[in-house]
Amino acid sequence: MVRILSADAVGELLSLAELFPVVEEAFVKQGRGEVERPPRPHFPVGIDIDRVRDGTGGEGVAGAGVEPAGRDGPLGTALTMPAYIHGREVYATKLASVHPENVSHGLSTVNAQVVLTDATTGLPLALLDGTTITSARTGCIGGLAAEYLAADPVRLGVLGAGTQARWQSRAVAVGSAVESVRVYSPSDSREACAADLREDGLPAEAVDSPEAAVSEANVVVTATTSEAPVFDGSRLEPGTLVVAVGAYTPEMRELDAETFERAARVFADVPEEVADIGDVRGADIDESDLIPLSAVFEGDAGRDDDDEILVVESVGSAVLDAATAEYLYEKSNARGVGEEVGL
Repeated sequence: MVRILSADAVGELLSLAELFPVVEEAFVKQGRGEVERPPRPHFPVGIDIDRVRDGTGGEGVAGAGVEPAGRDGPLGTALTMPAYIHGREVYATKLASVHPENVSHGLSTVNAQVVLTDATTGLPLALLDGTTITSARTGCIGGLAAEYLAADPVRLGVLGAGTQARWQSRAVAVGSAVESVRVYSPSDSREACAADLREDGLPAEAVDSPEAAVSEANVVVTATTSEAPVFDGSRLEPGTLVVAVGAYTPEMRELDAETFERAARVFADVPEEVADIGDVRGADIDESDLIPLSAVFEGDAGRDDDDEILVVESVGSAVLDAATAEYLYEKSNARGVGEEVGL
């Protein structure tokens, strides 16, 4: 039998406060090399087959002789993300997708499912809503970073107003006292985001420029799908922590070179993958300049001075998905939450 945990079931079981130590431990295990985390293949999807090349012009967007018609590129990106933490009884595989145009249809940009499998027998154990898992574990990255690297109270500036902007803000509030939240997005979504955060008890307001979001903030979070820097790094206050969670490809870029030039240190959840994103490439930084975020949780790195600007870059790790899914599965068994079906 396979346990099905829908978005509602995951929401019923999930506690960000409980998830913080789960994610922190997963980072430590990853930093120590006590995990299996194969490379995650990703490929474009949603390609118009009316523009199939005739075989004389190369492979095309999908590597299979196809070009999109009527748009600049494919509609989305699909990813497969497997991981196993040594000694655990389960492993996980996340099937994820990123469709930036979904926001115009009132749909989530990121969607995912997580398959949990018995590490001893290879039998399937559970299928979980991976969209909420992705949002929550990514939110914990910002929340933990603020807890370890920022001063209380937090004055939070948020660039982006989608689902992840909300999760980052909520997670920061779990580990830190939040004095204010300023949300900027070029669309009216910033008003809705700020309203949702106020309903969660956060002192949030929408602002009409990136400068207004960054000004006087001591924690700045970027959660966008941008291909160009979303704020001017010269506007950062001394002592600011910048948490960038949106970029994950060489084309995507949220931070400018000035931000990195002013940063005392740059932390990365997965240094070898962060080294390849647009943020880091645009700042002429290589992998050797990146400090694993796990080093912060081990007490080996952190903030040395109150005025230092620090940057945390995240592309996401399947190890966090595996740990989060295991936590939810065990809690669902204890509480009898979810539906069991036969395959």
